[in-house]
Amino acid sequence: MATPSAFQPSAGNHGEEEFERSLRPRSFREFLGQDRILEPLQVMIQAAAQRSETLEHLLFSGLPGLGKTSLALTLADEIGAPLKMTSGPALERARDLVGILSSLERGTVLFIDEIHRLPRVVEEYLYGAMERFQIEFTLDQGMHARMLRLDVQPFTLVGATTREALLSAAFRSRFGHTLRFEPYEPAALRLILQRSAGLLRTRVSTQALDLLAENARGSPRIANRLLRRARDVAQVEHASPRGSDSEDIQAEIDPAVVQRTFELLGIDGHGLERADRRILEALALAAGRPLGLKNLAVAVGESEESLEEVYEPWLIQQGLLARTPQGRILQAPGWSLLGLSPPESASELR
Repeated sequence: MATPSAFQPSAGNHGEEEFERSLRPRSFREFLGQDRILEPLQVMIQAAAQRSETLEHLLFSGLPGLGKTSLALTLADEIGAPLKMTSGPALERARDLVGILSSLERGTVLFIDEIHRLPRVVEEYLYGAMERFQIEFTLDQGMHARMLRLDVQPFTLVGATTREALLSAAFRSRFGHTLRFEPYEPAALRLILQRSAGLLRTRVSTQALDLLAENARGSPRIANRLLRRARDVAQVEHASPRGSDSEDIQAEIDPAVVQRTFELLGIDGHGLERADRRILEALALAAGRPLGLKNLAVAVGESEESLEEVYEPWLIQQGLLARTPQGRILQAPGWSLLGLSPPESASELR
């Protein structure tokens, strides 16, 4: 049975979800570290408002935990529009989509998470709604079939995806703009952590902030999760905060608290957690031969989706493993981190 990742949300953990919601930005001013995305978006919003038009449809693309949902929530608040949230897997049939679209108010922001998982038939129903704000559907069959058109209120569709390539070209072309989220720099994560620490009534030293930001894998979600775990350690294992404002501070986090937190979470000095090491060790056991995704998933006890979307992106960015047409291979830094030398055959397969 797979051990839950410290960097992966636990299924059904409503407490964690509540915490994440409480730390989300409430305005563009609080949405830190993504100026490259916000600047063109703000221009689009202002231009649409001047023309008294509904904002164009937007596609948010990027790895999990980079703020796609948070930006959708913030966007609705910024333009003062109603927000309706759903997900690709929840829209199994065309009538599920028709029910939602027919109930939208004018200007509503319709946010569909995991939009790449929409069934193709549902996706096709969206085409007319996105372009003409109409839904076309057929009643009856054969010679009695009738084509009906249902007008819907103008709305803004915001789709979020971690796998943009799975969307058809026809679907992608109907979005007015695609915003591609990239991992955050440590400096931006420090600002996010400082804001979150204030909301959590927690004092964090500069050195502790650096450690948390450097081990957050470029993700605000992971940074905030590490911060909350460090706060737990500070409250349970360390003395109560002292000082004139101690009544307003629930915990103090210093480098020792962060290191203890990493120890409890199984995060080593290289920023690797247990699942990361299992992945690297499984590739090392392949003796330089490429290992297919299915075999690797079985070897480490994780799902293929978790490997592709949660673990591999960071390991690839760090140069520890690579994807090839034949499978996954361990790169030279990965061999070095494990204290091993790559076999001679490994260089021939790259």
